[in-house]
Amino acid sequence: MSDREKEALFIVRRLVDSGFRAVFAGGCVRDRILGVEPKDYDIATDARPEVVQKMFDRTVALGAKFGVIGVMDPMLIKVATFKPYEVTTFRADAEYTDGRRPSSVRFGTIEEDAIRRDFTVNGMFYDPIADRLIDLVGGMRDLRAGIIRAIGNPYDRFEEDHLRILRAARFAARLDFTIEPATWAAMKRAAPTIVDIAAERIGEEIVMMMTEGAPARAMDLMMDSGLMQILLPEVVRMRGCAQPENFHPEGDVYTHTRIGVAMLPAGCTETVAFGILLHDIAKPKCRAVVGDKVTFYGHTDDGAVMAANMLARLKRSRAVQERVGYLVKNHLKLCMAPRMRPSTLKRMLAEDGFDELMDVAFMDAMASSSYLGYWHFCRNAMTTMTPAEIRPPRLIGGEDLKQLGFTPGPRFKEILKDVEDHQLDGALETREAALEYVRAHYAA
Repeated sequence: MSDREKEALFIVRRLVDSGFRAVFAGGCVRDRILGVEPKDYDIATDARPEVVQKMFDRTVALGAKFGVIGVMDPMLIKVATFKPYEVTTFRADAEYTDGRRPSSVRFGTIEEDAIRRDFTVNGMFYDPIADRLIDLVGGMRDLRAGIIRAIGNPYDRFEEDHLRILRAARFAARLDFTIEPATWAAMKRAAPTIVDIAAERIGEEIVMMMTEGAPARAMDLMMDSGLMQILLPEVVRMRGCAQPENFHPEGDVYTHTRIGVAMLPAGCTETVAFGILLHDIAKPKCRAVVGDKVTFYGHTDDGAVMAANMLARLKRSRAVQERVGYLVKNHLKLCMAPRMRPSTLKRMLAEDGFDELMDVAFMDAMASSSYLGYWHFCRNAMTTMTPAEIRPPRLIGGEDLKQLGFTPGPRFKEILKDVEDHQLDGALETREAALEYVRAHYAA
């Protein structure tokens, strides 16, 4: 039993010992049945929110009017490291008026709580004290059959919370399940309403799609449901954008990208995931035909700008935007590594994010010609050179130039870079040699 499960069980036991009903709820039940360690354990109970707050020393009201209390009791095992455990009172939801949350809730029974949830596989409960599954919505049946099915009327479920449209695609992809026909039809009809959801929530859902496993299938489901056309139309434009067969025997830009995305492992960073998804995003814009030659000049620079703008639209952090922009802009840079002078190679190896650039370059190559000569060249350089060789301390600095009679200004940077290049090339090894080089090649 994991620490997280032990801590959740502690909360359940305290509630039960106080005369209340308490069970594990939702995704953690599904994952336990599938043999997957749940990321979080949510608890459902008939105890009212104010009662839960009184029973535990440390709590936070995550949504008290909706019956959600976060428990952070100091009796828990990993009190310094864990996230709050959500303890939610059994409830029935009133009408949803904003496509996101109910206008009000009424605390009710476990049966009412089950039918308000999104999909049958997420609508089960587990009593850890009695070791008993409580399935009121046919979740076990659909889990065995590998089906994502909305609870009750699928049109109502998607109308209540439009984000469920994306969640259905994510669960189907990650679990390798099919989507039940009526649920699929409702998804497609409701797809245009996804724009009513806050961009942050959409961005988080897409990140999970890309990093939890099976992102290529998630792409297919988004494309076939109409979600991609609404949320990431730039990706749709890659379909039918033909490439030269000698470099890309796999097909058009979308096919190439999908093959690369399919290589993403579960648990990868969102920057690597978006790096491979968007590495050729500007090819449709930059495609040109001169005679019998097809070119995509400028697609790396334009792509970096497009990628950053798309991620800004999804409200991803500035750090993510900048890193993905770096990956897109430089994903072809490694091809030149065997012909680089040593200083240029070392500078590239020392760049922040180069490890992720290697990952994107590997997937890019394997999704096309599969030539990895330059990739192995860089990998060998990374493993044979020490950090001190790749990024040694500078031999001289600005104060040294002042002592030589140079006036501070833009020329300082030019001189210092030239000296550092020669240092990285192995031509200058000592401070004295660097100073002599400056005296010989530059006039103060």
